[in-house]
Amino acid sequence: MYRGRLERDLSLWVEKGLLEEKTAETLLGEYDARPASFSLGRVLMGLAAILLGAALLLLVASNWEYIPRLVRVGLMLALIWAVHIGAALLFVRGALATANGLLIIGALSFGGAISLIGQMYHLSGDEQTVMYLWFAVAAVSAILFRSAAVTVVAGFLSWASFAVYLENYDTRWVGFGPYAPLVMAAVILGLVHFTGADLARHLAYLLVIGWLAWLYVLFDEISVAIAFAVLGMATFLLTALPLRPISTLVRTAGAAPAFYSFVVAIMGLFLLHMEMDEGGRMVLLGLLTLGAAVVAIVLHGRNNGAVRYLAYGAFAAEMLYLASVTVGTILGTSSLFLFSGLVVAAVAWVVIRLEKRFSAGRVKERA
Repeated sequence: MYRGRLERDLSLWVEKGLLEEKTAETLLGEYDARPASFSLGRVLMGLAAILLGAALLLLVASNWEYIPRLVRVGLMLALIWAVHIGAALLFVRGALATANGLLIIGALSFGGAISLIGQMYHLSGDEQTVMYLWFAVAAVSAILFRSAAVTVVAGFLSWASFAVYLENYDTRWVGFGPYAPLVMAAVILGLVHFTGADLARHLAYLLVIGWLAWLYVLFDEISVAIAFAVLGMATFLLTALPLRPISTLVRTAGAAPAFYSFVVAIMGLFLLHMEMDEGGRMVLLGLLTLGAAVVAIVLHGRNNGAVRYLAYGAFAAEMLYLASVTVGTILGTSSLFLFSGLVVAAVAWVVIRLEKRFSAGRVKERA
């Protein structure tokens, strides 16, 4: 998609005399020479590795009673060692997709092995400990092989570990287990920086947001919602400050820190709307939400499309909400629709003006 747009832009610039045809061909060739950020072959290889790993575990499990214990343990250890040694050899030969596929099989095999061996020998322990160990081994594998694929596996294992905790403890706060998702999210972000698995960073941020949502459900207090709104907005503002090392980290992580911190702020404001739905407090909260959306557009609107569209949506939703609960109590249904239409039109006009200003700003920067 991007290549087609780039080719059209280069052709247009050549027609307008802004660029020589030879230079355009060189630029397009340089882009084609880059390694693709998305490869269907790598995705299919990863899916194949998951299916093969599941098939091997099911095959062993289905015939578990007919295999002697020592042979069972030997088979599991041999499988884990074989796939990792094979992956190392393939990395040396440059077969990255196949090597990552073997590493995925190795990560899945380890989790199945510790579970099945624990059942076989009736070892003490629980599912939560198994999940922590599984995640730790996957993280070590990702570091040793610098594998982005195993980093993604570790990201999903962090989610699975959190789900196991919620199921085992009936969503209650017990011991130090509730802090584990935050630790695992930090580990994943470190792995993302080390292995270059950029997409996996979203698994870490979403894990933290899911943890925060569980925190509100657990305590169900307005102070938690206020903390989300205040801390989320404060973190969002920090991402816009040109202060090192914050600015360096934000620039390295791309649009994600600003977007997800703003998501937390909006989540807090939404929860406050549920808690404070009467009188002047509601109007004040609405104005704060509108102000937060405007601040987000001003600070990150030009360079961060995700933040911009989230702010647009929050602004428009808040305007409609305020119109429905204030003007709607005075006007009839048809008048309310008319007023809501005017509000949406006004928001659309503001959005169009902002988009034009952002576009003009980009043109000036390039000039």
